[in-house]
Order: sequence, then structure tokens, then C-alpha cells
Amino acid sequence: MKLVKIIGILVVLYVGLVTAFESLLGSLQPSGGRTMVITTFDDAGTPRDRVVSRLESGGQTYVAANHWPRAWYRRALERPDVEATIDGAKGAYRAVPVTGDEEVRVNGDNRLGFVFRILTGFPPRYFLRLDPRQAS
Repeated sequence: MKLVKIIGILVVLYVGLVTAFESLLGSLQPSGGRTMVITTFDDAGTPRDRVVSRLESGGQTYVAANHWPRAWYRRALERPDVEATIDGAKGAYRAVPVTGDEEVRVNGDNRLGFVFRILTGFPPRYFLRLDPRQAS
């Protein structure tokens, strides 16, 4: 019974660590370097900005949902016409879900460190390719 209690405490502490880390990232919104701002649109057409890591593979630009909070990702799937600000330049893009061999390649080109995976609670990772489109 003591072992179960210890395991339970460790699980609660781990969930607290992941929650604190994700909350800190969400509130600080780090920017610079390999980041970009993706603008998705909600049901009312209201733009919603999120700082995300910019990934490159095969000459294409990608973003990944690497965290449990991923409302921006769901909005991009529902309304794939998004905007992205990359190195200060805003552009119009079509967010295309990545699967199969392309997903394997992009993941292989943009590995996450084990410590990062621990701190984020091992969320599943999903990729979107950002295809440039003409602004409407």
C-alpha cells in the first residue's frame, strides 16, 4: 500500500510539473530564432495568434503541435487558410496536414529532445505544412 501511495504522489508531482511548464510557455510566448507567429481564425473569423516553432524540411516550412494545448492546431484544421509572420514578414498560407512518408521525414529532420518530451508530458506530435497562397 505504501508503494501505491508513493507512485500516486510521483504521478501527481509529474502532472503538476507538466502543467506548470506548459502554462509558463503559454504565458511567456517565447519568440525569436526559429519561431514564427501563426494566425488562425475562430468560428467568428476572429484572428488568433500563437507563437510556434518554425520547422524546415525538404525546402518547405512546417509547424508542429508539440504540446497538449493545441487550440491553434484544431482551428488550422477546421479553417486551413492561415497567416504566418516569419522573420517579420506576414504571408498567407494553406495549412496542410502531414501524414505518411512526409511525416516520417519531417519528424526525422526535426527531432525533439528527450528532456523536452518529459517536460511536455509526451503529447502526440502532429505536423502542418504551410503552402504559400495568394492573399484574398
